[in-house]
Amino acid sequence: MTGGPPILQFGTGRFLQAHVDLFVHEALQAGEALGGICVVQGTGSPVSSARTAALARAEGYEVIVRGLVDGQPHESRRRCTAVHEALEARTHWPALRQRMREQVQVIVSNTGDTGWALHPGDGPSHWQAEAAAPEAFAARLLVLLHDRWLAAPERPLSLLPCELVSRNGERLRALLLQLAREWGGEPAFLDWLGAHPVWANSLVDRIVSEPIEPVGAVAEPYALWAVERQPRLVLPCRHPAIVLTDDLAPYERLKLFLLNLGHTVLAELWLRGAHARELCVRDAMHDAAMRTALEAVWQEEVLPVFDALGEGTAAREYLVVLRDRLLNPYLAHRLADIAQNHAQKKQRRIAPLLVLAAEACPALAQPRLNALLA
Repeated sequence: MTGGPPILQFGTGRFLQAHVDLFVHEALQAGEALGGICVVQGTGSPVSSARTAALARAEGYEVIVRGLVDGQPHESRRRCTAVHEALEARTHWPALRQRMREQVQVIVSNTGDTGWALHPGDGPSHWQAEAAAPEAFAARLLVLLHDRWLAAPERPLSLLPCELVSRNGERLRALLLQLAREWGGEPAFLDWLGAHPVWANSLVDRIVSEPIEPVGAVAEPYALWAVERQPRLVLPCRHPAIVLTDDLAPYERLKLFLLNLGHTVLAELWLRGAHARELCVRDAMHDAAMRTALEAVWQEEVLPVFDALGEGTAAREYLVVLRDRLLNPYLAHRLADIAQNHAQKKQRRIAPLLVLAAEACPALAQPRLNALLA
């Protein structure tokens, strides 16, 4: 058994650099982490390759944390050295398979909006020792888990997907089981795949506003990684921003119905008004009409739902911090970018709240949100 990094990370983007990787770095300084991280580049783009090469450097990379804390400007610079190895999936596939057989204890992923899409060219031939890497992340993960089952089925293994999908651990497990069945996986492997690895549901919350080239990031001070507690769960580290909880749903509601819904309300106001294309969230928060409209939605149409659920205090505390986040003078978060896929975002962020309100407080009028959704 070799001494490679115990944390395997799919994704090299700026969010993971300033969130999971920075957490592990800070925990390593305090002796509270499993060890270093091996990051895996999934795409073959030149930008990704340059980033991977930079991640492999021993000197690490810089994360600039800028924003408001209790209404006051804050800035700090941190050099993250948690990444101990950086591999390109296609080029280093045999080495990656060997690491998975031997020492990996935790797998983290953040593969983007289309990261869980399957590829028609992937199939069971990829299980062969000499096969090239599959194209899709899910297929690559399946091959690696099959290798682990063959080599060390009893060793602990936890998967913590960070993709913004509700019940993401359960959803990823279902996807892998479906793919394994389609590939004709052994019944014993299917049983192991469903029951032995810990598939953790988690929620990440941090705005990472811009990259530093070729590697590094600018992020806001606020950070949260809420992970649903499970037996045998292994975390990559202990960190103040990592919260273990028996119920992930309240954290999901806070982010979805206050932060994400708030972004969508501002995007709707931007689309309807004669506003500059470069208008950012911070600018909208300083615009009296837009700010008043947003606050009215929060106060009159959203917070009463949290009150009905017994979560009003937590929601108001979250809003205090959220206003600082949206007023962040360093964050260039354009409403034009937020307005992309606007119709789908309204369905994801507003429709579930209306359903919840009909159940929890049916007398509540929500005229603005109903009009926005219509």
